[in-house]
Amino acid sequence: MLKKEIRQSVLRQLKAQDKERKAKLDRALLEQLLASPNYQKAKTLATYLAFDFEYDTQTLIERAQKDGKVVLVPKTYPKGRMIFTEYKPNELEMSKFGLLEPKSDQAFAKDKIDLIHVPGLAFNSQGYRIGFGAGFYDRYLDDFQGSTMSTIYPCQEVDFRSDPHDIPVRKVFTYAQGF
Repeated sequence: MLKKEIRQSVLRQLKAQDKERKAKLDRALLEQLLASPNYQKAKTLATYLAFDFEYDTQTLIERAQKDGKVVLVPKTYPKGRMIFTEYKPNELEMSKFGLLEPKSDQAFAKDKIDLIHVPGLAFNSQGYRIGFGAGFYDRYLDDFQGSTMSTIYPCQEVDFRSDPHDIPVRKVFTYAQGF
């Protein structure tokens, strides 16, 4: 299957998820992420502001703030450029992708980010991902030295061949037991 077809198939499955089951999966995935040594050691966590069919990052953001971590979210620019800036809920605006993103252009230094929680639509067993197709994360992660992780639903586990420019996520949490 081509990446475009995988993207469309997984997107359909994500949008068709039962809300109650999704909420249970989100809680189980959050517990795994919070228990990970990389999360516990991180002083700075970069995550994303999710679509409603994606893993619910709002609970992660709130927990990370309670845990005293600096929370960052992405801001995108033309030509696939992206920065992370500090999360300030009252300083967000709607992006052209229909997601909230920071108004600020103040980039947080990449080498000061301990952990990036990476979004994606599909992931293979080696941690390679298929995103929405703009390449923002592959470009950003190309020279990133910190930890990366993702939280995904069973329908997002797909076997596909990665491309040479793809950057794998180092730890992918998935939760299927009992659901």
